[in-house]
Amino acid sequence: MLFGRPALLKPAAKAILFIACLLPFAWLIYGIFTNQLGANPAEYLIRSTGDWTLRFLCIVLAVTPLRVISKTPQLARFRRMLGLFVYFYAVLHLLSYSWFDMGFDISAIINDIIKRPFILVGSAAILLLTPLALTSFNRAIKALGAKRWQMLHKLVYVIAGLGILHFFWMRAGKQNFAEVYVYAAILAVLLGWRVWNNLHGAPAQGAPSRS
Repeated sequence: MLFGRPALLKPAAKAILFIACLLPFAWLIYGIFTNQLGANPAEYLIRSTGDWTLRFLCIVLAVTPLRVISKTPQLARFRRMLGLFVYFYAVLHLLSYSWFDMGFDISAIINDIIKRPFILVGSAAILLLTPLALTSFNRAIKALGAKRWQMLHKLVYVIAGLGILHFFWMRAGKQNFAEVYVYAAILAVLLGWRVWNNLHGAPAQGAPSRS
């Protein structure tokens, strides 16, 4: 086993992870007040929150393979928290765009979504993330039942595809796809592992953790 079981089961482990997940947000807040976000702080905030959304999405999808490969089932107790941080940074990304780019002009935002496919795809991804965030609690699991809950949360695979497409179309104007390919490769490996694992008779995702 790669990780110490006692340490992962301690309540402090979740607290440490929670603080670690907030560090990118803390850095952005610090950067705002100390003018360290470059010549275009608004663009920096929009791009950074989008990047962290994708990063946390990759981390969430890595939990199950890492749990299975390392034979460390205790890692499952962190999955829902990490999933909520995907939504947290996605909402920050949406708010940054709505505020700094569009000035919270609803009609302008709607027109922009209609005119620009990459914004439409990104908005769809956040929309699909919302029911996952709202059902990431024990009461929701009990109300839906484990099977229906798991089926709903398989939307994360669709969301991952939409996230990569959003990033790809956003970078298409500048023909700068290096980072897109990195994220696409990581997600392809993580999703490919699930396909391989399922074909060999071992479910990639077990029952939802109630920790």
